Amino acid sequence: MRRTVSCLIFILCLGLVAISCAVMADDSTASQKEKCPVCGMFVSMFADWNAKIEFKDGTAATFDGAKDMFKYYLDMKKYNPQKSQTDVMAIFVKDYYSKASIPALSAFYVIWSDIYGPMGHEPIPFDKEADAKKFLKEHKGKKIVRFKDVTLKMITSLDNPP
Repeated sequence: MRRTVSCLIFILCLGLVAISCAVMADDSTASQKEKCPVCGMFVSMFADWNAKIEFKDGTAATFDGAKDMFKYYLDMKKYNPQKSQTDVMAIFVKDYYSKASIPALSAFYVIWSDIYGPMGHEPIPFDKEADAKKFLKEHKGKKIVRFKDVTLKMITSLDNPP
């Protein structure tokens, strides 16, 4: 009896690990055919830069990088008139160093650094403020901003180098 219970617990733990791995593997990885709704590029080509907006109705939009995600989010009527910011359930970006998907709303973004992303100058996301500060110094960034402080004007300025 004791051995049976131990086996059942072991099998249950293996099942939970398998489910966790499947969920983590899904992350925000884009399919080979998925295109950025802003620029039309295949997002799978830029897996380390991908950003994703998930909507309450179960749909999602995946982007080649944070810059196009911000363009979409801040001017959603232009890119998807059927949706609004109130329809958004979650937004994810990739941490520059770890390449892990992180919540976009709590990320720290370095703008105007000497590192280029899929669309040239990108807001470079970080999970930790210390990493953003280090990157800012090492890569000649201009400043660190939070999600709530990002404006469409700021994002479109990245398309026109100073």
